[in-house]
Amino acid sequence: MNKLTGLAFAGLLTLSACGPADTTVDEPVAAIPEARPDAVNDRFARLALSCVHKEYPNKISHVLNDAADARTPSRLTPAFYGCFDWHSSVHGHWLLVRILKTDPASPMKPAILAALDRSFTQDNIALELAYLDGEGRKGFERPYGTAWLLQLVAELDESDDPKLKAWRETLRPLEERIVTETQEWLPKLAYPIRLGTHNQSAFAFGLMIDYARQAGNSAFEQALVDKSLEFHRADVNCPLAYEPSGEDFLSPCLMEADLMRRVMPQADYAAWLAKFLPQIPADGSADWLTPGEVRDPTDGKLVHLDGVNLSRAWAMEGIASALPEGDARIPALLAASKAHATSGLAAVSADNYEGSHWLGSFATYLTTKRGIAAR
Repeated sequence: MNKLTGLAFAGLLTLSACGPADTTVDEPVAAIPEARPDAVNDRFARLALSCVHKEYPNKISHVLNDAADARTPSRLTPAFYGCFDWHSSVHGHWLLVRILKTDPASPMKPAILAALDRSFTQDNIALELAYLDGEGRKGFERPYGTAWLLQLVAELDESDDPKLKAWRETLRPLEERIVTETQEWLPKLAYPIRLGTHNQSAFAFGLMIDYARQAGNSAFEQALVDKSLEFHRADVNCPLAYEPSGEDFLSPCLMEADLMRRVMPQADYAAWLAKFLPQIPADGSADWLTPGEVRDPTDGKLVHLDGVNLSRAWAMEGIASALPEGDARIPALLAASKAHATSGLAAVSADNYEGSHWLGSFATYLTTKRGIAAR
């Protein structure tokens, strides 16, 4: 036996000792129907269906503690391994549940049910929990991915459909772990995270508060409300002119304002907003905030700006919804929201995976008015 053959044979023995070799899981469960011409959310559902079980390409945020941790995404986190990364997989699954609930006549329904049945199993969630038990994974996907997982649970919890209720129970152990770890983290978080990307605290707190209210977890809700007020009640003059940064998909200023509408009485919020965002005009104009420009949609970082247009749009809708009727700022907020929505929705396509693996979720959150409906 020559040296090369001996090394190959030794490698095979090592794989055998560790269990079955990792395999690629990269095919949809059921045929995906064509989108109806007049149903924009069909397009978004198709994007999620095409990626929730598409394993590659994949960008994992993964702490390896030993050689046994060098595994494929589907072996590490078997419920949420598709759509390029864990958090996009989670909100891709949320998108599918949202479509089931908001469009029960959707032709996508059989494919959606098959895809969710495949992901939401007790064995898969047990392995997701086992992954979190690994050393160095205490802050895994915190707070963006974990906030979306709680939003997914809230979406299921809101439904009376027996199948969705069963999936909600399947996810409960993962939900409870995330809530416990977040409650332990909140007192230790000394400062807000004012980024325009995944680690931003304001966006995550908003999703988590909506979850806590839907799930009836008053202790978790109060902890989030208290932290939001601690961080932001005294904030003034947010530098909106500095936005967006070149890779933002969340507006630090607008997401904070969208969070604070959830935790302040209407009159207090209206007064707070005047000090926090004095740039909002009273003339009904839309050009006080210009949509972000994407110059290369094949660049995974630059395409974030399509997302900032979508998330700005829903944030401005949310802000407007919380102001007193007749508030002079409402027309300008809605006009700018419409301009951003038009730009953002036009950019959602299947042409480039850099955007298609996640933008459908942002588009669905906007078009189904999820943030406003949660109030």
